[in-house]
Amino acid sequence: MLAYAVKRIGLGLLILVLVMIAMYAAVFLVPGDPATVALGPRATPELKQLLIERMGLDQPVWWQIVEFFRNALTGNLGYDVWSNRPVSTLVLEALPNTLILGLTALTVALVIGVPLGCLSVMRRGTLADAVIGVLSVGVIAVPSFVVAIYSLLLFAVTLRWLPAIGAGEAGDIVSQAKALIMPAAAIALGWIGYIARMVRASMMEVMGEPHIRTARSFGLPEWKIVSKYALRIAIIPTISLVAVGLGSILSSAVFVEAVFARPGIGKLITDAVNTRNYPVVMGTVLIMTAIYVSITIAADLLIARLDPRVRDVFRG
Repeated sequence: MLAYAVKRIGLGLLILVLVMIAMYAAVFLVPGDPATVALGPRATPELKQLLIERMGLDQPVWWQIVEFFRNALTGNLGYDVWSNRPVSTLVLEALPNTLILGLTALTVALVIGVPLGCLSVMRRGTLADAVIGVLSVGVIAVPSFVVAIYSLLLFAVTLRWLPAIGAGEAGDIVSQAKALIMPAAAIALGWIGYIARMVRASMMEVMGEPHIRTARSFGLPEWKIVSKYALRIAIIPTISLVAVGLGSILSSAVFVEAVFARPGIGKLITDAVNTRNYPVVMGTVLIMTAIYVSITIAADLLIARLDPRVRDVFRG
């Protein structure tokens, strides 16, 4: 198990390095001079050169990458080109809003999706199973930003039940919760379908296992067999799906934050890209990638702990 954890952490670090190399390569592939885009066409050559030197773009790419990681190891992710504030401070200020949105959406998806998958198995072959299947596939096909736009038009503009933009009043939990409902629902809707289908497929495989047949032979109720014996094994693929899909959830949060004008990583990175503020872009991508890799590693270790077959493989 320890060897497996070391391998996964090493792979995670490699992913971080490759992502940042790709980001630095993308800087030179983006059309247009970054200084001209950021400062405008009327900027003097001296001012453009000063901005390029401040962002370190006058150095070779390999040196920029080495310097970035050397500074990152000490906690220095650079400084905002315009405000001269540390990038780490900007990211840490915006990160809580995005994490709250993503984790709320994930919680809603799990709370609704897992029971729906279990109900579909318990009522397999019936009308309820068919309805859950159709609805699950239907919500998967709808992008989160489309749900966000239509929910904004319906619940904020037409019915006026919920606030249209922002993250709520500072210090007012009720206001913040109301502002979170539509963005979280827009992200969670598609994942409810994913999780419900995954749980159903996994449960259908598990329900044919010998220990399930033994439980049935003792006359245990179907709900108890499903919740106590089958779900523990069937939930393992769902954990993998959620861990891998967390990156998609966070990327969806970026678009949803733009629709609802919520402060967060989405607004931070969008503004940084539009102004070619590369230190903010690089620092934000590094932190978000590190969060994603950490959660994926934690999910893999949890799966290895839950599934005896995985533990046996890594012991061998």
